[in-house]
Amino acid sequence: MEVQQKKYSKEKVQRVEQLTSLIQRSSSCVLVGFAGLRASQEYELRKRFRAAGVSYQVVKNTLFLKALERTGKININAISGLLKGETGVAFSFEDPSAAAKVVRDFRKENERLVIKGAILEGSVLSPDSVEKELATLPGKEELRATFLATLQAPIQQFLAQVQAPMQHLLYVLEARRRQLAEKG
Repeated sequence: MEVQQKKYSKEKVQRVEQLTSLIQRSSSCVLVGFAGLRASQEYELRKRFRAAGVSYQVVKNTLFLKALERTGKININAISGLLKGETGVAFSFEDPSAAAKVVRDFRKENERLVIKGAILEGSVLSPDSVEKELATLPGKEELRATFLATLQAPIQQFLAQVQAPMQHLLYVLEARRRQLAEKG
């Protein structure tokens, strides 16, 4: 029996290490309660997370707290109240809002999925903040497009200013050509 306890303890230590690594690599973690979801619904949720590049795992609350404590990123007292009942954690790595967007969209179809909160850059977000703030942040591709447009705007304006005198000269020459054509 003592051998089994050591093995179980070793498994818990490995799980805490795995969770610690995920937390450290992630840009955000969204905590959800999934009680009441059918297996097909949970499968669909996992599928959507994978498509968005999000890692989703069901965690034991005590092990997740230990992993958070090991990272030193967050005040454990601030999040311990959120970790009640069954907990799933969606880890976003590149786009902090990816997991929150998947959860928000999934909740439109199935309200049994409960948002417990989120961790973003060491801060704990309330369920309301996850849905109304984190999920509405622009995604990585949207930010890239906005950045590119911002970079291109001055160049486009400069080219328009450089071309304007030539266009005005062409209008004047065309007007003069019409005037001479009318006189015959």
